[in-house]
Amino acid sequence: MTESKETLMQKWAVKTVSDPTVGNLQTPVNSGWFTKMVINNLPVYREGLSPNFRGLETGAIFGYLLYGPFSMTGPLRNTDFHLTAGLLGGVGAIQILTALFILYNAPGKEPNVQPAATDATVVNPPADLFTRAGWNDFTNGFWLGGTGGVVFAWLLIGTLHLDTVLPLIKEYHLLGA
Repeated sequence: MTESKETLMQKWAVKTVSDPTVGNLQTPVNSGWFTKMVINNLPVYREGLSPNFRGLETGAIFGYLLYGPFSMTGPLRNTDFHLTAGLLGGVGAIQILTALFILYNAPGKEPNVQPAATDATVVNPPADLFTRAGWNDFTNGFWLGGTGGVVFAWLLIGTLHLDTVLPLIKEYHLLGA
């Protein structure tokens, strides 16, 4: 009985990964099978993708998700220009994020990535992404995907005539407000 209790305690105990100075503890949250599966299937860590395609997929997600807050909660939300304001605000946010990615790659040494042995969550970080050329490709793909994602969301909202349905939803408080 005590033997199975000890193995259960050892199983759920918090341990350092391989180097205690890294500051990344192996916990049931960050090293559980579900968390590892989700994190390792993100476009940044998925195996077999080029850095450009990683950036394209990540940018498309960000661009698509950035459109909504700018169009529905922005200062022009109660005007006829809220769709265009969402488009311009989303594209502007993607431009700012792209500029930050460029600045991250510009000074000093190459981008830093921890070795796989010291990370509790990411099994095999992509080596081609964390070089200057790889990060540059990621940034180019992010800009293209992000801008495309914002434009796709703008076209989707404008073509499906959701701009006429959403005021009705807001009027009858169907969004939980």
